[in-house]
Amino acid sequence: MNPLDGSGFPGGPGAPDPDTRGPWTRFSCWLECVCVVTFDLELGQAIELVYPQDVKLTEKEKTSICYLSFPDSYSGCLGDTQFSFRLRQSVGRRAARSREDVYNRDAPPTLQSESSHFFGFVYFRQVKDVSVKRGYFQKSLVLVSRYPYPHLFHSLLQIVAPEFFEKLAPCLEAVCNEIDQWPAPVPGLTLNLPLMGVVLQVRIPSKTDKPGGSPVKPAARENLLPAPTLLPTIHELDLFRCFQSVLVHLQMFWELMLLGEPVVVMAPSPTVSSETVLALVSCISPLKFCCDFRPYFTVHDSEFREFTTRTQAPPNVVLGVTNPFFIKTFQNWPHVVRLGETKMAGDVPKQVKVKKLSKLKTLDTKPGIYTSFKTFLHKDKILIKRLLKGIQRKRPSEAQSAILRRHLLELTQSFIIPLERYMASLMPLQRSVTPWKTPPQIRPFSQDEFMSTLDHTGPQLTSGLRGDWMGLYRKFFRSPNFDGWFRQRHKEMTQKLESLHLEVISDADLVTWTRDKSEVELVDLVLKLREKLVKARRQQLTVKDGVLLRLDGVISDIISSLPRDLQTLLRVH
Repeated sequence: MNPLDGSGFPGGPGAPDPDTRGPWTRFSCWLECVCVVTFDLELGQAIELVYPQDVKLTEKEKTSICYLSFPDSYSGCLGDTQFSFRLRQSVGRRAARSREDVYNRDAPPTLQSESSHFFGFVYFRQVKDVSVKRGYFQKSLVLVSRYPYPHLFHSLLQIVAPEFFEKLAPCLEAVCNEIDQWPAPVPGLTLNLPLMGVVLQVRIPSKTDKPGGSPVKPAARENLLPAPTLLPTIHELDLFRCFQSVLVHLQMFWELMLLGEPVVVMAPSPTVSSETVLALVSCISPLKFCCDFRPYFTVHDSEFREFTTRTQAPPNVVLGVTNPFFIKTFQNWPHVVRLGETKMAGDVPKQVKVKKLSKLKTLDTKPGIYTSFKTFLHKDKILIKRLLKGIQRKRPSEAQSAILRRHLLELTQSFIIPLERYMASLMPLQRSVTPWKTPPQIRPFSQDEFMSTLDHTGPQLTSGLRGDWMGLYRKFFRSPNFDGWFRQRHKEMTQKLESLHLEVISDADLVTWTRDKSEVELVDLVLKLREKLVKARRQQLTVKDGVLLRLDGVISDIISSLPRDLQTLLRVH
């Protein structure tokens, strides 16, 4: 058995029982904490409760959560409102690295846990209440997590929040204790998650899943009572609802996201703002969006100055805002999207028009896209016609979203496959990996060499879209998304070489090779092999079963052949 399988993962195969690993271990596999934010007449927004109580949030994180958990006063959100935010973690915070490394190794890049940011999922209630001085009951229940699972966590809030607002703290404690019994989110597994008399059945996506594969089917295993409620996705949004007023500009949005351009989304509510930003960054899936993004951003945010300083070019970030104050603040930004209220019913939604950036300064309050960006590729008119016809025929939103998602996936794949193919060509041949030498190097990435491959293996083979693909690649090479993609692929290829090297070493007859070697050479070999084993376990390298155990045995055999004093020294160290 491979000692790497499941190690460090609560509930994973071969892992120790999570109950022996301290309180809230299973809970922390899903959530960092649950916060209750209320409105205090003297303090404004204030955290009323954090659960579990021993969770360490810094003062800066608490302040950010307070401001991001309430809709801006301009939004006028009466009743119940749900939205998401993302905030930077304080420097020096340490996560449960081994568990996250195992999860991230097997999760799709777009669903990996965040090491430097938290996601917040908010259920805000504002109702008239004459017993309160301001005349309104205002409170938010917030789930804070490192995982980008908006659909799952908003579904949880819809179950928990209404009950919580009736029963308050005791309800929250019971919910957290239930979550602390859940199995860990292991990519590729379908899990049953009991909560308040409901069992949610979810599948955690794996990086080996076929992109755009069939929706989740119920697991036909145990007979659970009550019958599980199947969540078809933990992360996907209703893309059609998010994009219905900008369908004719889909190509532009895809290119802006691919290139990591600075974009501000001005929306009438944090719900529209956060859903639109999350939908935008998911446009380029399965490619990971490697720039910063804030689904809901306020003037109180600690990064406000960093993002709005006029002496420098705007940073690579997508911001969702609701406060009209931002119109003036972001006049120097190259791409500003103003949205109206999203309306699903009736005729074809009025499509937002592209306007000149200078018009933004006249405080044009109508929805519009203020940019001078010219797309590299032509629009897919057939797709737009199909979607608009779908609205007229009252095609369900889920079906429209599926059409949109398929189109965006195929577009991204057409763009990324030539890069993947070229990257694979930089990998040394497997036969060049031998036990007696360090692994060969991956050839450097040459942009010019890559561009020369496009005539024969370019996107035109899989996409019918015409336009300046070469220009799009050249600009992509200067974006954080290319840098993030390249680093990840290079890391994976390096680890593959390391795994191959370990396998050929374990298959070699090292004991025979050592017979005529000096003690110095043998000690050097032992130290190098140990270093490679430590690295393999730390990086969770995927190797064939038995390889690491065989190498452990080889090291023991070599040490046993040395003089007694050296044996003692090597075994101590």
